[in-house]
Amino acid sequence: MKLFKATIAALAVAASPALAEYPEREVLGVVMWGAGGATDTVARAVNPAAEEALGKPIVVLNKSGGAGAISTAFVNAAPADGYTFLYGAENPQLHGMMGVSDIDYNDMYPINILGRGVAVIAVPADSKYQTLSALLDDISANPGAIKMGSTGPGGLPSTIAALISNATDFNVTAIPFDGEGPGLTAMLGGEVDFMPSGISAAAEQIKAGTMRALAVVNPEPVDTLPDVPAITDRLPDMDRFLPWGPFYGVFVRSEVPDDVKATLTEVFATAATNETFLELMANRGNVVMNMSGQEAVDFLAKWQQVTVWALQDTGAAKVSPEELGIARP
Repeated sequence: MKLFKATIAALAVAASPALAEYPEREVLGVVMWGAGGATDTVARAVNPAAEEALGKPIVVLNKSGGAGAISTAFVNAAPADGYTFLYGAENPQLHGMMGVSDIDYNDMYPINILGRGVAVIAVPADSKYQTLSALLDDISANPGAIKMGSTGPGGLPSTIAALISNATDFNVTAIPFDGEGPGLTAMLGGEVDFMPSGISAAAEQIKAGTMRALAVVNPEPVDTLPDVPAITDRLPDMDRFLPWGPFYGVFVRSEVPDDVKATLTEVFATAATNETFLELMANRGNVVMNMSGQEAVDFLAKWQQVTVWALQDTGAAKVSPEELGIARP
């Protein structure tokens, strides 16, 4: 009888879900923005190497909307078992001050900060604006008349617009789209006049000659676009906000078990060294970071501090960073 009970107990332990080896099945990677945008491009570049390291398929799902708030809420509402993670960008770090959502990356665990990008001010190839000065002069002369492609409050374009507004007159009409890819496509179709965008989303079309970059949002030119001037050439006051740019990472709910976090961390640390991924990041003008643990937590905190207070000082914040407990850097 004792042997029978011991056998039953052993079988129960073996069958316990808590002790099941992760992963037993496919995993879902939720991309914060639409297909073709910068976040989607980075996610789909690293995903094959991550699948190989994980040993199971990673299904990629684009779930855009709310400047990234919909996908962030979706992942945070999923079971905390590691089978749903977020391919996210910087946007949630601004959601609180923009009144978009109460969830930011302080509520999640950073599996890996894959890399960061540099932004550009992009126009169609046939645009009348040949220089950033020409665009800014027209904006100043015609307040509210020039249309800017956006991705909603807290998105990269709106953040860059706020930073520029701190350095010069910048009264434009923002037209929102579900990600940089759709926004840039709309720009080429004549729906907007220009759009701030990550180099990774715009690089291929710039190389193809369908659009031009008037400036890089950086203190100096970048290797990917060596002939494009730095934004500080025209707006030296922007220097205090730079370097600044989007970032891309992998995030899970904080409540995911530590062993599952460790597995995913190892998987993406390996995937971020894949040659195909590294080549794409270099071609898109991105800087590979491959950062996890406390280093990633510190990076996220500093990025949030610098950005939200810059936006607060330009009058773009709907909620004061002080009210959210974010200290001035």
